[in-house]
Amino acid sequence: MKALLALLAMTAPALADLPAPVTNADYAVVNMQEARLGWLLFYDPVLSGNRNIACATCHHPRFATSDGLSLGLGEGAIGLGPNRHVTAVNTPEQRIPRNSPALFNLGARAFTHLFHDGRIEADPARPSGFRTPMEDEMVAGFASALSAQTMFPVLSPDEMAGHYNESDVSKAVRSGRITGPGGAWDIIATRVADIPAYRAKFTATYPEIAAGRPIAFTDISNAIAAFIAYEWRSDTSPFDAVLRGEARFSPDAEHGAALFYGSAGCSTCHSGPFLSDHGFHAMAAPQIGPGKAERFEQHSRDEGRARVTGKTTDRFAFRTPSLRNVLQTGPWGHAGAHTDIAVFLADHAAPVAGLSRYQRAALLPDLPNTKPDWAILEDPAETAEIAAAAPTGHALSKDEVGHIIAFLATLSDPVALGGRFGVPDNLPSGLPIDR
Repeated sequence: MKALLALLAMTAPALADLPAPVTNADYAVVNMQEARLGWLLFYDPVLSGNRNIACATCHHPRFATSDGLSLGLGEGAIGLGPNRHVTAVNTPEQRIPRNSPALFNLGARAFTHLFHDGRIEADPARPSGFRTPMEDEMVAGFASALSAQTMFPVLSPDEMAGHYNESDVSKAVRSGRITGPGGAWDIIATRVADIPAYRAKFTATYPEIAAGRPIAFTDISNAIAAFIAYEWRSDTSPFDAVLRGEARFSPDAEHGAALFYGSAGCSTCHSGPFLSDHGFHAMAAPQIGPGKAERFEQHSRDEGRARVTGKTTDRFAFRTPSLRNVLQTGPWGHAGAHTDIAVFLADHAAPVAGLSRYQRAALLPDLPNTKPDWAILEDPAETAEIAAAAPTGHALSKDEVGHIIAFLATLSDPVALGGRFGVPDNLPSGLPIDR
């Protein structure tokens, strides 16, 4: 008993650093009719070039809104989660270069940068309201950064658009026709509008459409964003109960919280109620897979935020992920190189040493005749550059890692993990649903 009292006395100062609890004011208001429309669209493969992949394929509730893989397989693969695989028909050209990020709390106002490199960024000074790789081609009408985010997967040949000449969408993307009549977004919007049940739902949801305006891609993306914001709002975990004064941490979790907010330094980046500073940091996460490279480039590097800003100081920096439901969202790291959370935490705490001792443990379905998965880690010069950009950090003991995991377990939210609407029974398009 004396030891427990001593432990609680030791942890109390660190726990004073806990953030204020989340409130409704932290979230944008959701139109429930819009969210129900977005629910159907999120699960509907009609948005993909070949009508065979939905948003839910790579962001499924069975895998905590990710896909359970280190690096996913989009167009050309079949199956769901770790069972996803390729066949001899329409084999994917390469893996999706980055780990599929979780979708929890993306409807919160604090999330103004999205994707691992933050290439979607709210910017009220721009006509569209956002800074994106499309620059001046961006159209107005996206209601939020979360809504604008949806434009990228449907345009990616490796994710949803399909490869060159496979579909009307992929042909439009290849020729650079994205916006305007006959562009990729217009093709997708027309597909949806041609389905009577969808047309009726859009007419009932948006007064402008009821007044005669055609359904636009921005309407589709806004509805999907509303669904994500509602379905995976996560503020009912044991951690939230502690913040609201309704519960206390267990001794192990309290010790872990003291480390997290104290000597381990985790809260330096994983701060605030969503456990993210929404910034970008180089942490020497192992780089696997094809990297972020154009098809004509041979390298497998992923320089993260530097691809967006062009700044050498941003090389190998990636957005600080929220840690909500983190124990369920593995594999971990921007390339999903770690499949064991304890190993990941130990390596993440001492990034340089962690990179040097990394053992191949990624979950990668077989994909023949593509770029080698381990090219960067097999090149000492490449790994040295990644390590040079990261802080040294300090080692955690096995017990300390265990305590931090006990704290992270309090971030698991049964309501958000289960979802509020769940998976639809059927879709207006009549297409099959990933379950």
